[in-house]
Amino acid sequence: MDQPSGRSFMQVLCEKYSPENFPYRRGPGMGVHVPATPQGSPMKDRLNLPSVLVLNSCGITCAGDENEIAAFCAHVSELDLSDNKLEDWHEVSKIVSNVPHLEFLNLSSNPLSLSVLERSCAGSFAGVRKLVLNNSKASWETVHTILQELPDLEELFLCLNDYETVSCSPVCCQSLKLLHITDNNLQDWTEIRKLGIMFPSLDTLILANNNITTIEESEDSLARLFPNLRSINLHKSAGLHCWEDIDKLNSFPKLEEVKLLGIPLLQSYTTEERRKLLIARLPSIIKLNGSIVADGEREDSERFFIRYYMEFPEEEVPFRYHELVTKYGKLEPLAVVDLRPQSSVKVEVHFQDKVEEMSIRLDQTVAELKKHLKTVVQLSTSNMLLFYLDQEAPFGPEEMKYSSRALHSYGIRDGDKIYVEPRMK
Repeated sequence: MDQPSGRSFMQVLCEKYSPENFPYRRGPGMGVHVPATPQGSPMKDRLNLPSVLVLNSCGITCAGDENEIAAFCAHVSELDLSDNKLEDWHEVSKIVSNVPHLEFLNLSSNPLSLSVLERSCAGSFAGVRKLVLNNSKASWETVHTILQELPDLEELFLCLNDYETVSCSPVCCQSLKLLHITDNNLQDWTEIRKLGIMFPSLDTLILANNNITTIEESEDSLARLFPNLRSINLHKSAGLHCWEDIDKLNSFPKLEEVKLLGIPLLQSYTTEERRKLLIARLPSIIKLNGSIVADGEREDSERFFIRYYMEFPEEEVPFRYHELVTKYGKLEPLAVVDLRPQSSVKVEVHFQDKVEEMSIRLDQTVAELKKHLKTVVQLSTSNMLLFYLDQEAPFGPEEMKYSSRALHSYGIRDGDKIYVEPRMK
């Protein structure tokens, strides 16, 4: 006998949250006890359902008994149905319409592109605030229908849907604050500007892995399109190839957070140069690539920016350079300081009444120095005691008693003294 190809929402719910699999626990948010219906439900005597239901990858194809969904899910606020086999929006609507307090719905990786979402079905989503349609291949027509029926939608996830273009909705969605549309095939900025038209209240726009090309938009137009944008993610936008594209981000009047990793424009710079140049060019941001920009770091970056461009030809100097010169004045180039450790020093070697100035390597050990001094003082290494005198030390000579100790560990400098004495027998 053939096995059914899928299971219902209620069937999976009963299995996962049965008393055997999900024991009842008292306390806020720990689950609720719902008795069976008077008519005699085929379900267990009770289910222990939390307010957050995770039913991903369970082979769900349909809703099941709607009365039972309503009886058991009245308190549910979040529902994860990702990676199932739901392909009919009517079945999704049967589930959602019976979860009256639902605010978060994840329908990722369900083959929902196989059916058309009618407005009557979309109406059942009306209370949802966060909707995830990643890898569902939902058409823009479906998205538009949802937007018209979800007046309180705040966050929308449309990743991995193979979008090459954006289709404008006939109605603006004033409620949407976050749009996550990564890993699609959007490239031309004319498609991105449509998002600004559709979502005028957008606070966060995540466009990573879309190969966005140059931002062909005037500063005034950008400010009108994204008047409330606070955060933008442009990771791996391979088409951003000039600093003017970065400068245009300053046109967003409320922008505070930028993510710009994997941009070809920045690959030739060191990590430190990259961060400082970006911070200096984006005066309003308070977070770059996930890290807070401290006040001291901003000033350091802006001063670095001035020095970086001070030797460039006038025609290659960005306008931001002149703004920062007005702020800090023309700075002197930083002195070049060689921070490499000194490899050798000149010291005075004292033995009996003799004083000889010698150059000694600091990478050698005390034992190696003794060998070097054998011919100078006419003593064997086993019969030789060394004492080091730092010219600024207040405590007198220090015996160099450990044969394997490196000379650089003593902090020996030019002009210091080494005393050689015979070992007393």
